[in-house]
Amino acid sequence: MNILVSGSHGLIGSAAIPFFRSQGYRVVRLVRSASASGADEIGWDPAAGVLDRAGLEGLDGVVHLAGESLAGGKWTPEKKARIRQSRIQGTRLLCEALADLAQPPQTLICASAVGYYGSRGEEWVDESSPAGQGFLAEVCREWEAATAPAVQRGIRVINLRFGMVLSAAGGSLAMMLPAFRKGMGAVLGRGQQWMSWITLDDVVGVLHHALLTTSLRGPVNAVTPHPVTNREFTHTLGKVLGRPTFLTLPAFAVRLIFGEMAEELLLASTRVAPARLRETGYPYRFPRLEEALQHLLSPAKG
Repeated sequence: MNILVSGSHGLIGSAAIPFFRSQGYRVVRLVRSASASGADEIGWDPAAGVLDRAGLEGLDGVVHLAGESLAGGKWTPEKKARIRQSRIQGTRLLCEALADLAQPPQTLICASAVGYYGSRGEEWVDESSPAGQGFLAEVCREWEAATAPAVQRGIRVINLRFGMVLSAAGGSLAMMLPAFRKGMGAVLGRGQQWMSWITLDDVVGVLHHALLTTSLRGPVNAVTPHPVTNREFTHTLGKVLGRPTFLTLPAFAVRLIFGEMAEELLLASTRVAPARLRETGYPYRFPRLEEALQHLLSPAKG
């Protein structure tokens, strides 16, 4: 199987590519035009609308993960523009190019996020639930809509709505660890907001499952069946690390430090069910938080 991967140097791409290669797949990276070199790299520049379309022929599947990180400081107008542009414009460019191929790939897996649902309090949501309100929900709606050219061409498109991806190597968990290891881990706000999560190990498993499961198409929630509240997450992480978690960071302080990102990511409550993954029998490696954190933070994992 020939697989194209964008965002190949990100947290998910860096884990997925070695796994795909271990399965005997040929992996081609979609990289910035200036960085492209060799037969296994295709150049593009989403902002300029440039993509080496000839290199896309002969693909069986595409895993599209590229996009500006949501972390890295407050969401200034410039940061929000990059978040939106990198996802929507890049996805549209890629999907238009795939749709124009003489023989398009059978499958496109395009990243999305549970931010699609907005903050929903105690409500359970699944793939049939409507979009929510807010910046991230709007971005996710447009992001998924940008795959329309591929859908219309008959490509099987899966919009993977990722929850918080847990890894000690990067992402939100890695950013939390220094404070938690010093005994400074804190509940955010009232701690009642629901957090929908998945380990990086299971993200790679879900990507492979989506490539091979032809009945999957459209939105698919990439989360475990067991979301937790922020309070439960905080105390479980402290327990696994053997550190106290007595502190609370009031909501006003979270907003003061992180700005709009606080409301959309840290204080938002999204209780997501992975209905499509359960229907298609995806076998989770780490469905519950404590065992997941023990695996990720064991001495063997560094």
